[in-house]
This record gives sequence, C-alpha cells and structure tokens, in this order.
Amino acid sequence: MSDPSHHRNSSTPANGSGEHSPSSDPQPTSANSQVNDDCSQVNDHWVARLKGEPDQRDQALSELREMLLRGLSKPMSSRYGGALSAEDVVQEALVKILESLDQFAGRSRFTTWAMTIANRIGISAMRRKHFQDVSIESFRTDESAIELASEGDVTLSAEFDRQSMVYKLQALIDSTLSEKQRFAIRATLAGMPVEVIAEKSGSNRNSVYKMVHDAKSKLKSGLETAGISADALAATFA
Repeated sequence: MSDPSHHRNSSTPANGSGEHSPSSDPQPTSANSQVNDDCSQVNDHWVARLKGEPDQRDQALSELREMLLRGLSKPMSSRYGGALSAEDVVQEALVKILESLDQFAGRSRFTTWAMTIANRIGISAMRRKHFQDVSIESFRTDESAIELASEGDVTLSAEFDRQSMVYKLQALIDSTLSEKQRFAIRATLAGMPVEVIAEKSGSNRNSVYKMVHDAKSKLKSGLETAGISADALAATFA
C-alpha cells in the first residue's frame, strides 16, 4: 500500500490545515515604510540643526530662509500691488518656527510645516495691509454692506438662499446687537483682523474677541430660529 502523502494534491498545504504556511505568504512591501523612515530622518535632521550649535543653526536657517522666500515671493508680489515684502514675512516666520520647534509632531515634512506657518503669517500680514487705510467708520453705519463669499458656480436657488441669509443676518445685526458689537461683527465678516479692529477702535484683542464672540452667539441663535441650517451657520462663522 502506497503512502497517502504521495498522492496529496500538490495545491494542498503541507501542514494539512487548509492555511498557507507563513513562508509561502506574500511579504508586505517595505516601500512605504522606507519613505516614512526617510521623511522622519530628514525631519529630525532639520530640528537637530535648528536646535544645535550656532554654526549648524545659522546654516539651517539660511537654507530654510531661501526655501520660504522661493515659496512666498511670487504670491506676495502679485497681491496688493506687491506692497508687502516677502523678506519681512519670512523673517517673522523664522522667528515663529524657532519658537514652535517643540510643537512639531512630525506628521508631515518639516518643510511643509514651516511653509504652512509662513503662509499663515503672510496671509495675516496681507490682511493687515489691506485694511490699514480702511476707515472704521465704514463699519459703523447701518448701510455698510455684508458680503458672504460663494464658492465657484452656484445655482440660482443656492444664490437666492445666500442672499436671503445675508438679508436675515443684516436684520439681526441691526436689531439684536449693541453699537460696538455691530461694528466688530461687520469688520470681522469683512475680513478685518482682530488686532486691526482693536487698534482702530482704541481697544485690545481680548475685548474684541469677547465682543465678537458675544455677537456671534446672538446671531447664531437668531439665524437658528429663522431656520438657517447648521452647515450654513458653520460656513458663515468659521
């Protein structure tokens, strides 16, 4: 009598369990792991140099400065007639990056994180520049217009809803807010930075933040009562 194992189907696993042996399983690719390891090493190298000896730190700052300038020069020169200097923004960004090194968690490339900081500072600086010569009196009158941005092409129905919301928002601002709150919320909706509102109104950031917060709470309550959707509210008061 022949050994039954001689007649075992060639496709049947040798261990007879119906499962492939570990040695026959496809091995997971290590490409993604290698990319992550490389990114982590580059990130660590940036941080180590920026925290290192003066010569290492200066070299890293010089490289980072050049990278940020390349990324910011074109968009900065194309807005507001190029009145804002990319050099000034980059200098402020470098200070902020150094102050925030311990907050870098490594979830992205270090250079991406650094550029995000520079972009935020640039946007804030451009907004301050834009509103530098805008009179605060234009936000104190009941006739001051409220604009809610619409994204891309919109249907007639969507545009009607948007205009209806603007009308209700204007009515609530006029009827439920104090004079100071009306000014603060109109300026905020127009995109004026809090620090500029504080400067132009002779107030301070904390007072403006509280004023805007209280005004938004009243307006949200009024819009909810008027049947405005939660999504629309979130978009308006993002």
